[in-house]
Amino acid sequence: MRRSRGLTAALVLSLAGAGTGIGLVLMPQASAITAPVAFTADELPTWQPDGIVWAMAQAEGTVFAGGTFSAVRPPDGTAGAEQDAVNFVALDAATGKPTSCKLAFTIGDGTATVRTLVVSKDKKTLYAGGYFGAVNGTPVSSLAAIDIASCTPKAAFHPGFPATVRALAVTDDTLYVGGDFTTVEGQTRERFAAVDASSGALKPFVANVDEPGRAVEVTPDGKNVLLGGDFFTVNNSNSHALAVVDATSGAVKKTYTNIPSNSVVKDISTDATGFYTGNEGSGGGVFDGRIGLRLSDFTEKWRDRCLGATQFVLPYEGVLYSSSHAHDCSTEQEFPDGKRHFLLAQPTDHEGAAPAPVDGFVRGPGKLGWHPTANDGLGEGIGPRVMAVAEKNDVKYMWVGGEFTLINGKPQQALTRFASTGDVGAPTTPVASASSVKPGEVQVRWRTSYDADDSKLTYRIYRNGSATPAATVTAGSLEWERPQASWNDTTVKAGQSYTYRVTATDAAGNTSALSATASVTVPTSVQSYPNQVRTDGAELYWRYDDAVSPYVADSSVSGNRSGIQVNAPALKQSPGAVPGSSAMGFNGTSQKLHSDRRQSVGSTFTIETWFKTNSTRGGKLIGFGNNTTRNSGSNDRHIYMTNTGRLVFGVYNGSTRTVSTGLFDTYNDNKWHHVVGTQGPGGITLYVDGQKKDTLNATSNGTYAGYWHAGGDNLSGWPTRPTSNFFAGQLDETAVYPSALTEAQVKKHFDLAKAPTDTVSTVKTTEDTYINQGAPSTAYGTSTSLAVRGSGSLYQTYLRFDVPAAPAGQVLKSAVLQFKTSTQANAGTADTVSVVPVTGNWSGASTSFNTKPALGATPLGSIAGVPEGSAVHTVELDTAAVTAVLGTSYSMGLTSNGTDPLWIWSAESTAAEGTPQLVLTFGAK
Repeated sequence: MRRSRGLTAALVLSLAGAGTGIGLVLMPQASAITAPVAFTADELPTWQPDGIVWAMAQAEGTVFAGGTFSAVRPPDGTAGAEQDAVNFVALDAATGKPTSCKLAFTIGDGTATVRTLVVSKDKKTLYAGGYFGAVNGTPVSSLAAIDIASCTPKAAFHPGFPATVRALAVTDDTLYVGGDFTTVEGQTRERFAAVDASSGALKPFVANVDEPGRAVEVTPDGKNVLLGGDFFTVNNSNSHALAVVDATSGAVKKTYTNIPSNSVVKDISTDATGFYTGNEGSGGGVFDGRIGLRLSDFTEKWRDRCLGATQFVLPYEGVLYSSSHAHDCSTEQEFPDGKRHFLLAQPTDHEGAAPAPVDGFVRGPGKLGWHPTANDGLGEGIGPRVMAVAEKNDVKYMWVGGEFTLINGKPQQALTRFASTGDVGAPTTPVASASSVKPGEVQVRWRTSYDADDSKLTYRIYRNGSATPAATVTAGSLEWERPQASWNDTTVKAGQSYTYRVTATDAAGNTSALSATASVTVPTSVQSYPNQVRTDGAELYWRYDDAVSPYVADSSVSGNRSGIQVNAPALKQSPGAVPGSSAMGFNGTSQKLHSDRRQSVGSTFTIETWFKTNSTRGGKLIGFGNNTTRNSGSNDRHIYMTNTGRLVFGVYNGSTRTVSTGLFDTYNDNKWHHVVGTQGPGGITLYVDGQKKDTLNATSNGTYAGYWHAGGDNLSGWPTRPTSNFFAGQLDETAVYPSALTEAQVKKHFDLAKAPTDTVSTVKTTEDTYINQGAPSTAYGTSTSLAVRGSGSLYQTYLRFDVPAAPAGQVLKSAVLQFKTSTQANAGTADTVSVVPVTGNWSGASTSFNTKPALGATPLGSIAGVPEGSAVHTVELDTAAVTAVLGTSYSMGLTSNGTDPLWIWSAESTAAEGTPQLVLTFGAK
């Protein structure tokens, strides 16, 4: 009996340090994993059988594994010789190595196998069931009792089971047995029986079923027995796959008729208040998941309808661990049909009120952050089949057995284990970006990282290369759901450039590498189009300015509905539909995007995108569907193009309901067009280029959870279906709103896309050097650092830039000099540093203190001290003075009057963001 104590968990999103630039760092607690999960996902070295493990049990720090195998070998890459192990091995829970206990389960004819193991309550006897005729030569009949202390079979325990034994459960005096047999000791006992735990004598318990018994468990009070298997009747009462009977007589206490006829119960486990089933089926309409039931009245609490053949369930400290190959948890509002997830964890009960039933069932508690990976492996290709928790030296170990040959991508056959301590795996590196659409604010956002045993991670955001985080954010993520997290930096200044990097840290303190640098320049005026999209309430806004795969940032105010690129669409396509933005290119055969968070969408919404194409094969521009990388079986709320270039907007409410452009109203002319579809109380409406094209009184749509797609998804069954599901062309500025935009709002968006926007030029030095009064004849043009000091021993720095001319129709609105302090000790300064024009001639190769150039008297700008620590700093420059030198080669000097030197990186350094640069912002006159 596997007991559990009730614990629950909540995933939270929190923020520290916003608005100050230097944030409070929230240090993680000194725990290894995110509660209530009790084990890491880091596999430990474990000896491995050469076949399949079907059964496990444990006692006093020893784990017993039974199955179909002939030997065990050391973990790959470690020393040691293979050892004989005939269908059984005993291992040290803490080391994973075989113990001195050797038992061989054999049979004269056929293939012997051990299918079930259980340990007596006093931890002195191990019971083994399966198909075998002897243990270490002692005759038995598919059931044996082993004295654990001496590792010898009890010869006096010899009940006769003429067919395979598949399940065992034990009390102080009774051993319950399930399997394929129809008689025991010559008496009728169809697939379930009970024998005396000491002598093996058959007991009067009768619970006859018509198909194999696969699971048996005793309730904690000892009064009832839970039966699971393939059966349809118990003692002639209709009950499929699951039943409750009296522990003494076998009389039926509770029957079940709501498990599909093509599904069976593979395992049953109990805790203090409930019992749980693992289920497997084949064919359409199967039930492959888990059921949680109450011990008080044996009624169902919840049903997890994930597809993927659940083999074993193990409640432990409020968490239900399970082994399966779950590949579709759509009914649970989790991952769609796709890759297999072999080991899962979820709370044994819902936290708070359970959700409302769907299709007559309350869905299971949501999955937790515990995701060791496995593979299908040998035999039936099921993967993991059995689990056990053992403890030694105050450390608990989750042992897993089965058919697998890989664990966490590494060779490991049939057995593996995970500890309650020693989490060593760092989260994946965040993929970060930054955007600013108005003065005074930068949105820093990143795809949340994945950690196999931590669902709540701490993210630290570093600005301008500083070693001190500007903010700390805590966010949740799972292997199949890694939504965007974000932080708004409201301390930024218009016209200045900023860089950001992000790390992820788990509860054990394991920290990812820094993300790649995300750079952004704050505009000097509001960018009209993106600001309006955000103001109008977009909850998803993909601008396609991303520079790396596979993450697509969401620029909405707080939606955090990022996208995932599928099959590498082309990035940074220019020009985009809106000035200053870029587009994303799709090949029309396999490339698309999907949102990274499953959601439900009501009957009021707006979808919007810009597109450009000359395709004659049509394709989906934007839409909603219930899968991610595969074709969505449920799909609507979409805009697609026909082969002739017409646009169709449709929803599904039992039938397809669509509106479209006219027969000759086509848009595959290789020009940018704006398309919007809305649904609300007034029905559905299609707009193109700011104009209403068609309406229909359709006020409802499909009720399912899914993902937003751009660039392609299933179009089967839709009117005027194009040749291709996939769109060939470019998309830009894709947005989704939880409201129906008005005709005036749509027209305003179209018009604002033509509004001018700022142009930002970043100009790095073409040459730099400094002079040193202490070495008056030395030139420092190849130095990796530059220095400034006013007295003592004078240092001055000189920087040369090729300053661009203003773009046509624009003027300079701001100019900023940016440099980064070096990593040497005391690189900062308490003195004011001034930026002045250089009026004399100089060169990096020859200029020294003795030949230093003349400087202008009027400063272009200054900075009042630079703090210690390597970081990027900015100096605002006089716009009028810089305007006068646009389109020329121009030199600036850095000077001070104090004695505290400033050290900065030069263009010759390899430091990230180290080269001094000008950031010039041009805007409309």
